[in-house]
Amino acid sequence: MRQTEFERRHGALWDACNAWLTERELSRRARMRLQKLLGKNVPASLASADFPASYRALCSHLALARERRYAPTLIDRLHALVVRGHHALYGANAPHRAGFVEFVARGFPRLVRQQWRVVALASVLFFGPLLGLIAALQFYPDFASVVIPAEQLTEAQRMYDPDNRALGRVDAQSNFEMFGFYIWNNVRIGFQTFAGGVLLGLGSLFFLIFNGIFLGTIVGHLTQIGLGPQIWSFTAGHGSFELLAIAISGAAGLKLGAALLAPGRCTRRAALVLQGASAFRLAGGAALMFLVAAVIEAFWSPLQLYSNTPKYAVGILLWLLLLGYFLLAGRGAAAGAPTPSAAGPDAA
Repeated sequence: MRQTEFERRHGALWDACNAWLTERELSRRARMRLQKLLGKNVPASLASADFPASYRALCSHLALARERRYAPTLIDRLHALVVRGHHALYGANAPHRAGFVEFVARGFPRLVRQQWRVVALASVLFFGPLLGLIAALQFYPDFASVVIPAEQLTEAQRMYDPDNRALGRVDAQSNFEMFGFYIWNNVRIGFQTFAGGVLLGLGSLFFLIFNGIFLGTIVGHLTQIGLGPQIWSFTAGHGSFELLAIAISGAAGLKLGAALLAPGRCTRRAALVLQGASAFRLAGGAALMFLVAAVIEAFWSPLQLYSNTPKYAVGILLWLLLLGYFLLAGRGAAAGAPTPSAAGPDAA
């Protein structure tokens, strides 16, 4: 059976399973709102009593998709539904702490991989201007004052002056004071980038590009005038967490925008509620990354060491660990999940 025919035949069941699982995963208040919003044009959700049979069919479909070597995107979609269904059927009502640990250890990286297309788009929108301006300003340094006022460039030069006792500061704030400032700043950036999605995605689009341009101009300008060792050693430690968190926040916002622009068979309000479940989880994971970035930025990044080599080494290590986390963590079936059998009603 061709993949298109396979998807046509069983797509309605997959949509219904996804709708049922999404409703179940929402908070009680959001679930009540969703029940009011869902209309006849939305794929019908399942009754709870019907889900076990549907779950067995999902397992069969996943096994068939793997056996027939269908597209990885389809296999990943079915695998995610099977894992969620297993948790719904067999997972105990674990305390919030266990749910938090499970989300950090497996759920968040798995969600980022499932949403790789929108994450990749947000990364291009953010990292493209950032890296492009860093490179361009090495050849056209005067362009920096066109993008950012000269006063801000001068302030940045003061912050990363080699004579500063702590990089990134012009006053004698304590590490804890700076930690509070970085938390506020990161929350502001993350919220703007995520919440901008409700403006049909245009707000998220704007803040991704804007932050890429702003950061790229600052780093490119300081590098060009000879303060590269200061700015690069300062950002080496926390850059992986902060920059990727901005991209993921933007991806979450773009999902909200996509729900409003292309709601499919749902009303726009219902699509926003449905897409909001995964979008808020993406934003929540990004918020945790912003928190880690603030800790590193306040207590490690400002240090003036005898050599920048340790800071670069830590930065490279954190980039590798974070990328490995998103690529590998949470792969495979969940602990205790049954391995789907190849047998099923559609084995023919």
